[in-house]
Amino acid sequence: MLFFMTLAIANGLCIGGSRSLNGKLAQHDGALAASFWNHLGGFLFLSLLLAGGAATLRLPLDAPLTAWCGGVIGALFVALNGFALPRLGTMKTALLVIAGQMLSGVLIDRLAGGLYLSKRGPAKPAAEVSASS
Repeated sequence: MLFFMTLAIANGLCIGGSRSLNGKLAQHDGALAASFWNHLGGFLFLSLLLAGGAATLRLPLDAPLTAWCGGVIGALFVALNGFALPRLGTMKTALLVIAGQMLSGVLIDRLAGGLYLSKRGPAKPAAEVSASS
């Protein structure tokens, strides 16, 4: 469990650095251009990993249509972040993004009716967890 917690913290550090770099790029070229360059760089990096044999590439034709929305949402996230960060600053933007992530987590777990991505099932309120213990 500690390994995965460390991975999550490392991911947060990467996201914070990426936000700052994309915000700086957005100041020069605009939010949409920053999003484009961010995703092109990511595509090239992943292409190198795939070419080096780090993973296999197969088209997930059995994935539901909603799963394909992740790329669109990711591009929108980078563009919106590139627009907001230069105006709000890194810390305020990061805190507001985290607040949005927490809200979306609650909405997905509670309202999406079965869209539980965790193998552990839906999140339970603290009161429900302590009552069942």
